[in-house]
Amino acid sequence: MSPPMRSGIKVILVLGITLFSIGAQCAPIGLARRGLAGEAVFDVTQFGAKGNGMGDGALAFIRTWRAACDSLGPVVIRIPMGKFNVGKVVFNGPCRANPIRIDLQGTVLQTKDPSAMSGNEPAWIISGVTGLTFSGGGTINGQGEFVWKYNAGGKSLLPIGLMFQKASFCTIDNINFVNAKGVHFKVTSSNDVLVRNLHITAPRESPNTDGIVISNSDRITVADCNIATGDDCVAIGDTNSFINVTRVTCGPGHGLSIGSLGKRLNEGDVKHVRVWNCTLTGTTNGARIKTYMGSHALQVQDVVFEDIIMNDVLNPVLIDQHYMAKKAKSPSKVHISDVHFRFIRGTSASPIPVSLGCSESDNCEGVELREIDLVPAPGSKFIRGPLITECVNAKYSIIGRFPTLGCGGKAPKSKIKN
Repeated sequence: MSPPMRSGIKVILVLGITLFSIGAQCAPIGLARRGLAGEAVFDVTQFGAKGNGMGDGALAFIRTWRAACDSLGPVVIRIPMGKFNVGKVVFNGPCRANPIRIDLQGTVLQTKDPSAMSGNEPAWIISGVTGLTFSGGGTINGQGEFVWKYNAGGKSLLPIGLMFQKASFCTIDNINFVNAKGVHFKVTSSNDVLVRNLHITAPRESPNTDGIVISNSDRITVADCNIATGDDCVAIGDTNSFINVTRVTCGPGHGLSIGSLGKRLNEGDVKHVRVWNCTLTGTTNGARIKTYMGSHALQVQDVVFEDIIMNDVLNPVLIDQHYMAKKAKSPSKVHISDVHFRFIRGTSASPIPVSLGCSESDNCEGVELREIDLVPAPGSKFIRGPLITECVNAKYSIIGRFPTLGCGGKAPKSKIKN
């Protein structure tokens, strides 16, 4: 017969194990667990999301975010393998949790319904957060192929796939974007954001499906991205400073652009932009600055496009201050200065590899053309004779190799889709 003390211990152990087993089976939905790194893990499936491509998991996503955001310490929001059909998703900060990591492993299928959102509002917005990382190797599929037919000619703006707004010291890394309805990824009103290892794909003919758009932001870096889409691979909009773009592979698409600028009255200057070590293949444009005619006054200053390879690109080096010329009667008032095109090499699919079409009212100043080594693309249907270059209303310098003897003359009206 066991001693009384030892029997009591056995009873307590059995009772404890039983209660633990029952508690584990009846754990409430949404209870976080601790990951290996000590992070509290919030899995969207614990909040009701289904990874079977059915229903609408938007509310479950938002509930997961709210629980994680309101926690203390480091947290992970996990979207596991599976297909999660969602409508509009809004992740609002600020948060008590820090840092926050969104671990997207599966596929997010954004709604096919064009009436579910209006205009170019984001289908998924992350706003007012600091220290967030969005990674995991998963996919955001905008299912734009179901709505592009309603945007014939690209005259309407459709929902953005994912947007960071008022984000500080955030990172998005190793995410796939497929067929956004409009822009795939946008950073706006943010600072100190790293955009890295994004893989963005949409058909060449898809309307207004820019890869990455940056506006009203400071100290944004885009690196190691592979973008093939129907509009600009990277578009640097207004009111930006200290923007870095490097090791981007672009094509098809409309190239790496600053602009369009000058369409709205409240736009600010664009300064301190570096684009280097990129490769463009089969794009309509290469390194481009574009501004609207009839614009208000603002500046583009201290811009460097450097060490860029052009493969079969229609307009490799382009300043276009006559963008949408048919809709305006007055020149652009965007002043472009201190712009450097350096070590641009490869093949041009058009007879005009370099075109500086600056404003009649506010000439471009300090444009450097250094080592521009561009030759005709073999078999291009647009080239019927020797290459020519056009520089209008521009104060420029040519250093080293250049496609033609000097630069000058009137830039012809482009017949190439912009």
